Amino acid sequence: MIAFSPHTPDPPPREAPGGPTGGLPAPGRFAHLHPDDGACLMESAALLAGDRFTDSPAGTHPALAALARVVNDSVGDATRHALWPLAAELADARPADRAYAPRLVGTVVDEARVLRPASRRLARRGRACRRRAERLAHVRAGGLPGRIADLLWWRGPGRRHLEHALRVLCAAPDADQRLARLLREAVAEARDGVALGGRMPAAEERCNR
Repeated sequence: MIAFSPHTPDPPPREAPGGPTGGLPAPGRFAHLHPDDGACLMESAALLAGDRFTDSPAGTHPALAALARVVNDSVGDATRHALWPLAAELADARPADRAYAPRLVGTVVDEARVLRPASRRLARRGRACRRRAERLAHVRAGGLPGRIADLLWWRGPGRRHLEHALRVLCAAPDADQRLARLLREAVAEARDGVALGGRMPAAEERCNR
């Protein structure tokens, strides 16, 4: 996914241990080839999880990782630094609840509708997400057909709905505040889901994007 905000890139040098990022690479926009060049929020989460250096770590729900990447790449430097403590929580934020992804996307769509209340497209997409979340709310996690259906939804309409809503939010005058709040709430819900319902089985974790 791409950033939608015109903020200038961050400098690449690594933060000194004990600095604002606690010894992690310096916060930066977009993907990086090596931690010495800096890291986005999800790359830092991967390092904390002991994963390979990637912006799609296995321990983070793919919908949440997609949101985090856009937020990281779209907000200003001060907001990005303020969000950096979330990396530790993102490292283990992959609930097994099948309704989590449509709930998350629906929440972002609803936030975009606050800015564009007359948008019929956002209204339709919000209803579609709510219907899917309601349908999956009491469906037991697991099973190959369900995993395939969820993956197809996420890589198709789910991702499109999220990207469109984020474009709307990134154009808002108070985009940093809106995006930061959404990410914090999404991480909290994912962590609650992990605590209550467990994490996805390891075999599923590499289908991240």
